[in-house]
Amino acid sequence: MPNAGRGVFAKVVIKKGELIEKCPVIPIPEHDVAALSESILLTYFYFFGEKRERMAVALGFGSIYNHTDSPNATYKEHEKEQTIDFIALRDIQKDEEITVNYVQEKNNKSPLWFVE
Repeated sequence: MPNAGRGVFAKVVIKKGELIEKCPVIPIPEHDVAALSESILLTYFYFFGEKRERMAVALGFGSIYNHTDSPNATYKEHEKEQTIDFIALRDIQKDEEITVNYVQEKNNKSPLWFVE
């Protein structure tokens, strides 16, 4: 994708509220975070845990959904199961890119951690 790298697109119409994907996650051990912070993998991490204290890489397409301030999908973390569910916020048309807001907090205009 020009100016965006990778992305995920709907192969069929996805209805509002529908589960798009359930992704297992690989938690990043705390002692590995510093070493990976210099890596390209930094752009594929999710902050995970009740207080956003850990990092994890989502398998499946989970780590390549692109960010936007007006997403058509959201995600819900399941810490105990070590999964992330991606859910449609509205109907998503066939061939439309599926996007999420990485920040997840309403009215939060903080820059993303990897934006220069």
